[in-house]
Amino acid sequence: MAEKNANQTSRGKTIGKVLNYIKRYRFGVIASLILAVVVVVLTLSIPILTGNAVDLLLGKGQVDMQGIFAILWKIGVAMVVTAAAQWLMNTCNNYITYHVIKDIREDAMHKLQILPLKYLDAHSYGDIVSRVIADVDTFADGLLMGFTQLFTGVLTIVGTLLFMLVTNVPITLVVVCITPVSFLVARFIATRTYSMFQEQSKTRGEQTALIEEMVGNQKIVKTFSREEAVKEQFAGINERLQKCSLKAIFFSSLTNPCTRFVNSLVYAGVGIFGAFFAIRGGISVGQLSCFLSYANQYTKPFNEISGVVTELQNALACAARIFEFIEEEPQIAEPKDARVLTDAKGNVVLDHVSFRYVPEKKLIEDFNLQVKPGQRVAIVGPTGCGKTTVINLLMRFYDVNSGRIEVDGTDIRDITRGSLRTSYGMVLQETWLRSGTIRDNIRTGKPDATDEEVIAAARAAHAHSFIKRLPRGYDTVISEDGGSLSQGQKQLLCIARVMLCLPPMLILDEATSSIDTRTEQKIQNAFAKMMEGRTSFIVAHRLSTIKEADVILVMKDGNIIEQGDHESLLARGGFYAQLYNSQFAAV
Repeated sequence: MAEKNANQTSRGKTIGKVLNYIKRYRFGVIASLILAVVVVVLTLSIPILTGNAVDLLLGKGQVDMQGIFAILWKIGVAMVVTAAAQWLMNTCNNYITYHVIKDIREDAMHKLQILPLKYLDAHSYGDIVSRVIADVDTFADGLLMGFTQLFTGVLTIVGTLLFMLVTNVPITLVVVCITPVSFLVARFIATRTYSMFQEQSKTRGEQTALIEEMVGNQKIVKTFSREEAVKEQFAGINERLQKCSLKAIFFSSLTNPCTRFVNSLVYAGVGIFGAFFAIRGGISVGQLSCFLSYANQYTKPFNEISGVVTELQNALACAARIFEFIEEEPQIAEPKDARVLTDAKGNVVLDHVSFRYVPEKKLIEDFNLQVKPGQRVAIVGPTGCGKTTVINLLMRFYDVNSGRIEVDGTDIRDITRGSLRTSYGMVLQETWLRSGTIRDNIRTGKPDATDEEVIAAARAAHAHSFIKRLPRGYDTVISEDGGSLSQGQKQLLCIARVMLCLPPMLILDEATSSIDTRTEQKIQNAFAKMMEGRTSFIVAHRLSTIKEADVILVMKDGNIIEQGDHESLLARGGFYAQLYNSQFAAV
């Protein structure tokens, strides 16, 4: 019972959120309703005209051809106007539906840009893609069906009852008495399909996430011979999707036979009682034919509405997942008077900084550091000690739990994120490229750069020679994973980006990890020139690459345990000396 109430509450909240989007297009909704009324009234008037024509055909020598032709003319006009109104109504419904969907997708994309990285780290990319693409498409189908069939269905039921009441009250009461059966059928189906479609959407998101992950990492899967394990994992998710989909489809498939049974009851009731009334002279044969036509028209919307209810359960289940994403807590908003950092000097201070990714697991505790403008700071230590976390905090990908980080005397929480990150040039071990030309990828940080500047940056990064060997040089189109480029070539392109922008501060996190030794030496020389006068943070496992650093921070368990230059740390014979000597023990 508690689960049922929770589902009803969730469904009610989701409907309210959908209506908030729809009300932006209230004039379109009003126009659709007016056109639906026109369609229903004209559609319901045709059986009356047909019944009148039937009454003009009864009896030998009693056929009124002139009257019949006049009625046929009215029927023809009604059909033409109905068709035009139906077309306009569908146009309005399409306009409302796809503008609502456009708004939802824009809100989802906007939220994606302001979500904190901790959300993206905790959720699979495939599930997020499934919500924004597949779930929104399913919701669009249900919403369009709701507009198209729900309005006209409800109006047809109400209009038919009114027309029948005007014609004959007793027979109308027969129809009304059987009507609750339809409502019971619709309620039975609706209450059982929502949770099933919700589970279906959730499982489909898992499946999309797994497929996206496996396609993007197929080389790793094959390298470690994980094909069978992946197939078993996929089979498990696929089986769960099959089961919940079958349950949802089973209950939704009850709609048609159940509503057809109710239709037959209504039609039979009208036929039997109408025949008795016609025999006694209570109604004419034409009115009876009109009633039988109304009996079909009255029950048909119940079929449609029941089908719509089923689709709406699916649509609402998908909408709930979309709104759950849209309503995620965004990253902390910037102060209105946040400083725009321009021409940063590179004076960076970390004052009693503490940070944890997970509240119960310690990482960085009471971290203190003062970096003067132009200093080259190397950060070393064992895996998991917090080196990359420090970089995440400097870039404000994550906010500190306590303490403060300052750049040029201002807390970075009082600086706009855009200007802070623009002030850093960042090259990571993991490369990122986007679909487009080599030239466009190098220009990512400086879209207005000239071709000469792009080539100069590529030369500085020692990427020019391999780029010229590509089929179309700088105009070669690559995919987001770099296509046939080697890991080293992709890293050279990322280095060229930074060479092009030349920001006042640099972050190099294993920036040459995938590059051969000879090219690495050339790039280190280029970096040395580039770092002159710029505050630089260098994360490295190969300690031979940081000998020239002004300050080397040795981290362990989130704390700085040693600090100094290369020679002084070696002379101390501490943890750094152990790390350095372990790398050259075989030499």
